[in-house]
Amino acid sequence: MRLTADLFQQLMRPFEPFEASPVVAVGVSGGRDSMALAELTEDWARARGGSALALVVDHGLRAESASESLRTVETLRARGREATLLRWEGAKPASGIQEHARAARRRLLVEACRQRGILHLLLAHHADDQAETVAMRSARASGPAGLAGMAALAEECDVRVLRPLLTVPRVAITDYCRRVGIDWLEDPSNADPRFERTRVRAEVPPATHPTAASRRHTQERECASDMVAVAISGDGLRLDRRVLLALPLHRRTAVLSRAAWSVGGNAYPPRRDRLQSAVAKLAGTSGFTLAGCRIQPRGSAGRTSWAILPEKGRNRAHPLVPAPYFACGGAAPSHLECLETKDRTS
Repeated sequence: MRLTADLFQQLMRPFEPFEASPVVAVGVSGGRDSMALAELTEDWARARGGSALALVVDHGLRAESASESLRTVETLRARGREATLLRWEGAKPASGIQEHARAARRRLLVEACRQRGILHLLLAHHADDQAETVAMRSARASGPAGLAGMAALAEECDVRVLRPLLTVPRVAITDYCRRVGIDWLEDPSNADPRFERTRVRAEVPPATHPTAASRRHTQERECASDMVAVAISGDGLRLDRRVLLALPLHRRTAVLSRAAWSVGGNAYPPRRDRLQSAVAKLAGTSGFTLAGCRIQPRGSAGRTSWAILPEKGRNRAHPLVPAPYFACGGAAPSHLECLETKDRTS
């Protein structure tokens, strides 16, 4: 495989549609994978009249991390890329260092996106990372979902986390960096045998487990084909009733969960028992509440659509991002429309 701008464009297609002039963020560590992703993403966004922001995290776990993070920011800016530095402040754990560092990095990246109104966060996990993840989960006797590996698309309330390089092997990324002249840093922790991933990396051949990767990729391509983008304005959404009820139950449940999660602005999706009860009410014409949302019928006799609005007096921690909203449908697209302020009723 030869990684190029054209190939990257193809890798981004399953995540479409994007808003006009997309503004996206890229999590950057300074290593080859994230530096390559920052370069590819910026060129992809600029070609569409948008831009990409590189978010560089200083985890503060090593004495050199501050200077390395600054060097990464300077390298990106020297290449004409917009970059900003995020720091993991406070006491660091004595054990489970890598796990805590990953969680802190994810938290910093997502929060930075929310503060800036950026909907799309790209991460640089690749095919070799996927193989290692599957091997680690296999050793822990994970179920089928775990053995499918990392998701190419994940959602955290109002931030979409995209991993476009999951089918690209590390060797192709290294080749790309050398061809276009990208400098990168080597993290010594990647060679530290104290960490599980380092030990697994030494045992797993490069980019193995194609079946698991292919299964995950196929699932997400099917899901992506049913994604419909809508521009959000105000603080609510409208779901097309006919299309929603035509979905299989599990996908109808996923759509309602995702919509209520975004509008309600909670840290986590609705609880399963409450969600199942709410989904059963979608066939009726009476309003109900779920996860901080009022869900109300709209249209002729309440049979045209469902409006999803925040409960009265409830203030979201973060405003809805004014960009496409995505929900995974099924056999038919899951139509979600913007609910304008003028359409909302008390």
